[in-house]
Amino acid sequence: MAQVSLTRELVMQMLLSVSQEEHYSHLVLRETLDKYQFLPKQDRAFITRTFEGTIENRIKIDYWIDQVSSVKVNKMKPVIREIIRSAVYQIVYMDSVPDSAACNEAVKLAQKKGFYSLKGFVNGVLRSISRMKNDLPLPAKDHPKAFLSVKYSMPEWLVEKWINAYGEEITEKILKDFLEEHATTVRVRTFCSDIDMTLNMLKEEGVSVEKAPYVDTAYAISGYDHIPGLRAFREGRIQVQDVSSMLVSVCANPQLGDTVLDICAAPGGKSLHMADLLQGTGNVQARDLTEYKVGLIQQNIERCGVINAEAVRQDATVFDRKSVEKYDIVLADVPCSGLGVIGKKTDIKYRMDPDKIRDLVQLQRQILHNAASYVKPGGILIYSTCTVCDEENQQNVKWLTRHYPFHAESLDPYLPPQLRSDQTQWGMLQLLPGIHKTDGFFLARLKKEEEDGLGL
Repeated sequence: MAQVSLTRELVMQMLLSVSQEEHYSHLVLRETLDKYQFLPKQDRAFITRTFEGTIENRIKIDYWIDQVSSVKVNKMKPVIREIIRSAVYQIVYMDSVPDSAACNEAVKLAQKKGFYSLKGFVNGVLRSISRMKNDLPLPAKDHPKAFLSVKYSMPEWLVEKWINAYGEEITEKILKDFLEEHATTVRVRTFCSDIDMTLNMLKEEGVSVEKAPYVDTAYAISGYDHIPGLRAFREGRIQVQDVSSMLVSVCANPQLGDTVLDICAAPGGKSLHMADLLQGTGNVQARDLTEYKVGLIQQNIERCGVINAEAVRQDATVFDRKSVEKYDIVLADVPCSGLGVIGKKTDIKYRMDPDKIRDLVQLQRQILHNAASYVKPGGILIYSTCTVCDEENQQNVKWLTRHYPFHAESLDPYLPPQLRSDQTQWGMLQLLPGIHKTDGFFLARLKKEEEDGLGL
């Protein structure tokens, strides 16, 4: 492989950006690949896999290192720690990389960074991992929290939280799903667009297309290099969107001419879906906090040629008196812990903790307070998150219906039979990775009473 030392050095620097500077991994990866576009495709693929894989499996890798190292991982110098972590990932998970190459290149990189005295230590740890790689240990199964935490590289507090909520069997299915590869899901637009023509367009470009579950217009695609390079994407015929996110608009069930507010909209998938379901009538106002996020929404509106949606910069936590009782439907897909999309944003699991969740609940309730007042009497509020966390989901719905003039409405008229349950009869749907064929996601349909008791 060309420029091997550069690729491994870049991976080390990227890992340090995430672990020491707390940068988001997906942004670090994107910026690096943009900066080093001149690298061969093979090198770029190596960087991507090693970086993402090392982060995804960090807890397991650290456990293995601690079994063979005289210095525990958390006591190592940051540069040495990341060099060893990424080399262990290569040894254990990448058959295309000889163990000797992973060891030797790690030693060279340690020397290049000035740690000459530690080259023997680095070499010793990695040689030990190499010898044990077909029989690396895990905690005992009779300690399920520790066992599942290490096996699936998930913090113990999260494993415990989900075992308490769902039991060991379902928790393991959730954890396993986070580590699996999934095809990209897109919504194929049907308004002013022919679905068969779009699918044929994708197939003509060599894209594999399979029907996705639960939503008629949902498809899973694979075998492409770059989504923006696809003609169907450039022409606004498809929108990248998880099926769970599509269910928000399906359950909102907009009627022609409705006014809709998407209060936390970026990048705009739900707003565009609502606009399509309105068939060019009514109006969808898609709001978000920053110019950057509003720009993303606007790009999607323009790419899709949507005429009944607009992107607006507005802080959802700041009360907007002009919006009081103005909208037939309000979508509140609020900032959340993101624990349902760990498979796509791996470093979330290392960033989140119970204190941050408690802070998020307060933020969510502040946004819900505002969103509730924007719904017309008799209108609909759809509350949603991309998390698997009772405090942010069911408990927020109970809080809202206790303090505001809303009641939950059954989701069953809008859902396929396989998603209906006792919970959906009461207006709430919790989707679980590994149980449902979606991201982890929650949504609730809430109807405002005809008499507005908010006094606003």
